[in-house]
Amino acid sequence: MKDELTLKTRREFLRTTVLGSALSWTVPTFLANTFATLNADAANSATQIATGKDSTILVVLQMAGGNDGLNTIVPFANDHYRKARPRIGLTEKQILRINDDVAFNQSLAGFKELYDGGQLSVIQGVGYPNPNRSHFRSTEIWQTASDAERFETSGWLGRYFDNACSGCDPEVAVTIGAQMPQAFAAKNAKGICFNNPQSYRFQKADQPGPGENDLMEASYRKLNDVDEAQMENSGGSIGSLHGAAKHTGSALDFIERTALDAELSSAKIRAIAAKAENKATYPQSQLANSLKLVAKLIGGGMATRVYYVSQGGYDTHGNQAGTHDRLLGDLGGAVKAFVDDLKAQGNFERVLVMTFSEFGRRVSENASGGTDHGAAAPMFVFGNKVKAGLLGQHPNLAPTDLFQGDLKFTTDFRSVYAGVLEGWLKTRSAPVLGGKFEPLGLV
Repeated sequence: MKDELTLKTRREFLRTTVLGSALSWTVPTFLANTFATLNADAANSATQIATGKDSTILVVLQMAGGNDGLNTIVPFANDHYRKARPRIGLTEKQILRINDDVAFNQSLAGFKELYDGGQLSVIQGVGYPNPNRSHFRSTEIWQTASDAERFETSGWLGRYFDNACSGCDPEVAVTIGAQMPQAFAAKNAKGICFNNPQSYRFQKADQPGPGENDLMEASYRKLNDVDEAQMENSGGSIGSLHGAAKHTGSALDFIERTALDAELSSAKIRAIAAKAENKATYPQSQLANSLKLVAKLIGGGMATRVYYVSQGGYDTHGNQAGTHDRLLGDLGGAVKAFVDDLKAQGNFERVLVMTFSEFGRRVSENASGGTDHGAAAPMFVFGNKVKAGLLGQHPNLAPTDLFQGDLKFTTDFRSVYAGVLEGWLKTRSAPVLGGKFEPLGLV
């Protein structure tokens, strides 16, 4: 009975604050005319019991462009590595040892500190059967958790929302960037996409004056615009590769999501972001700014369960050494600051950070001092409750054990997803991943 009362109260709150109060904002007419219908739908909607205010949170970090795993987790003692990379192979002076066989790139000092503190899992040799070397197709495979020969319209996180978050608030998923990742695509669209909360507001007026309707329309259309200066890539070649921005669903679904997103991102997100102060020193970069904002939203009590951020620039076909080191330095520094921030808040216990890149690079360097598109590469998972250390098997670098010059994967990325879904988000992975994959023991 108490649960029913709580649910009824929450529904009333949704109806009177999110939908009702939106009428006090000046919005485009076609949205205002739909609120009566939306009220009726909201009254019958269940809400998510577990929220990011008090439950576990997942942060997905995309390393877009295809990260060179061999110069990230370096098999420095391997003769095949030395022979394949006479110019760009890292020396003993350029690494931070994990053991007698492998090491971190020295630019990842932040990762090494978290690893030594028991808060980082390094998953070796992650990939999938029949790897695809196209940036866009391989990114799509990772974001939809599909087989290489199968095309999916929904993302793996979108299916998580559909299966485990029915009736949840729109802000269950937040991406910091220009558009929604394909990973969020769902039957019932969820999620908010933005960069700067201060840019998310409608013009408020009791009686619009001359020309104000144009201003309101412009404000509405700019809700999801991006400040290009803020979104400049950390790297220089391939930016943050996202999936399609459009989601499937009825026109009413779209209008409902747009109306709710507008209200939430206009007032609620600005208020939440203003509640918390960052308590760590971050590097100066787009990735660091994204994680800095995520930390503020978590600290402010946002109900989000899944955040998505990106770092671009990993398509290092030429002159890789300096660019790759700089990107990894930014990555390591930004993640370490984010973890420090969460610890200071007292929220690190509830947060898991998972990285991925659409593929690794070839074992052999190319003639331009870079590396070409490859296959398997490491993933990183951070958290206070992770099974820390090296997980999985490092791929064999012997030329006779390569596939067309690429490393053979030893861990299917969907086993990592299954481990996150079952061990962290506490939901069955098979309905989300479209099949049974043995969950990797991450937590």
